[in-house]
Amino acid sequence: MAIKGTLKLPGDKSISHRALMFAALADGESRISNLSTGTDVHSTRKCLEACGIDIRDDGDDAIVKGSLFSNPAEPLDCGNSGTTIRLLLGLLAGQGINATFIGDESLSARPMNRILDPLSKMGLKCENNDGKLPVTIYQSNLNSIEYDSPIASAQVKSAILLAGLGASGVTTVIEPVLSRDHTEKMLQGLGAEFSFNGLMATVSPLISPLESFKLSVPGDSSTGAFFAAAAAMIPGSSIIIDRILWNPTRIGFYSTLYQMGAGVDCLDQWDEAGERIGKLNVFYQSLKGVYITKKDIPGLIDELPIIAILATQAEGKTEVSGAGELRVKECDRIHAICSNLERMGADIEESQDGFIIHGPKQLNGAEIETFHDHRIAMAFTIAGLVANGDVMLDYPECASISFPEFYNELERLKQ
Repeated sequence: MAIKGTLKLPGDKSISHRALMFAALADGESRISNLSTGTDVHSTRKCLEACGIDIRDDGDDAIVKGSLFSNPAEPLDCGNSGTTIRLLLGLLAGQGINATFIGDESLSARPMNRILDPLSKMGLKCENNDGKLPVTIYQSNLNSIEYDSPIASAQVKSAILLAGLGASGVTTVIEPVLSRDHTEKMLQGLGAEFSFNGLMATVSPLISPLESFKLSVPGDSSTGAFFAAAAAMIPGSSIIIDRILWNPTRIGFYSTLYQMGAGVDCLDQWDEAGERIGKLNVFYQSLKGVYITKKDIPGLIDELPIIAILATQAEGKTEVSGAGELRVKECDRIHAICSNLERMGADIEESQDGFIIHGPKQLNGAEIETFHDHRIAMAFTIAGLVANGDVMLDYPECASISFPEFYNELERLKQ
């Protein structure tokens, strides 16, 4: 068996969330094509609709009519989506909305103080469950802030900037390392008074609505990573990934894949709506271990589960450190990666902020605990392609959080 063909990627999840939110702030109707089909982005849509934003489907496009926000009649259910809750906390705080946020069991266990602390410093009045959901925010007069973020987090940065659109003065966020910058690019492109320079982003309050827009969301580079890894590990494989998001803050996985020795050719790249988009060919070549440290983590945090699978098939030692953030994702991903790979016979050692893998090692079939985490489910599905014996996932359907078509697309590419 090999993986061959042209991959059809869903719209990038990070950009899809933001496109819906910025369209809600815009004057008139915005048209968004290739919106992510995952349940996370659907959660954002439902929350915006509950706040009075009109969103309708026109074929495969979403039409968003920007307007004033209203207080939701019921709690806003963010499902499993950390991006939904964290960005909407900032957005709705800036719009003076009273709202209660809830989520599923996984989201309810994730830390929200990293958002609530800076928003509280801006003057937000809120109640929360010891830094976790449910969270209730109340209409507040927000002040501007200069926030020196202790972590590189696009969610933290975006929440503060979105709140800053409704604050009384100029709001600034400074990061220790640059995280994904989709919010900055969209603010700059849609007429906000905004600037960013290196690790510093600054926004002024909106005097008038943003400009409405048409956007075709590029393919999700994090989802593409699973298929690229399969092509890199399985002899005779070669895939084309067209219209993939090629933003420099999002291609850490592909740089690492290249460092490991896989065939990664960028056939073309171009700019569209402020974002870099590319066309890739990824193909099999023998792999070698790599070292991934704290400075690398922001650019590939979501892809570390599939990097672990790759490492089991690579010659030598792969060491990941500085990735403690993985422990507060949809699940404790360090534990999920290590415990499941141990079951499959990998040579893996867990550390507090990462793991060490020695390869190559023949993986065996096993029963996999996904912890209802979409990236764990997809990573271990790919591991099953190189395993002796069957890999059985306890909750395969959680892949629909980001890519409901994942299993069908993988079957289509198998030859």
